[in-house]
Amino acid sequence: MNPFLISRYVAAAAVVAVLGACASSGDSPTGTPNEVQETQTQLLGDMPLPAASKIIGSDSLIIGRGDSWVGRVVLSGVQSPTDIYAFFQSEYPRAGWTTISAVKSKTSILVFTKGDRTSTVEVNEGSLTGPKTFITITSSPKNANVVAPSKK
Repeated sequence: MNPFLISRYVAAAAVVAVLGACASSGDSPTGTPNEVQETQTQLLGDMPLPAASKIIGSDSLIIGRGDSWVGRVVLSGVQSPTDIYAFFQSEYPRAGWTTISAVKSKTSILVFTKGDRTSTVEVNEGSLTGPKTFITITSSPKNANVVAPSKK
């Protein structure tokens, strides 16, 4: 076989390997469903998550862990947006969260509080080839100091 063709095949294989590694890096923990659930519980504490949802690490920013984390976590869901919305409406209050606002639309938004924390849940329809639903949960202290920009 021609050495030039061999080097092209090797280069193509290397590119595929690198792209595959990039696509899988930063995603949800792997393992059995119970192991994944345990890891997600350690990260997100008392926030129930829909069954089989997985953290998309490359789109998430989690500072801290457990019941005091702040930031944004993006998840992929296997249920429909309507089912995911219904999950949050029923399960968060059961976990002690109070519903402040809930809007069901193409992009659904739910706002919850618990103690000194606020959590906003955004539910969006997924793509035809990817997850059925994308879920973005933003968590912060309820009384975070918000400084309005000053006019100059």
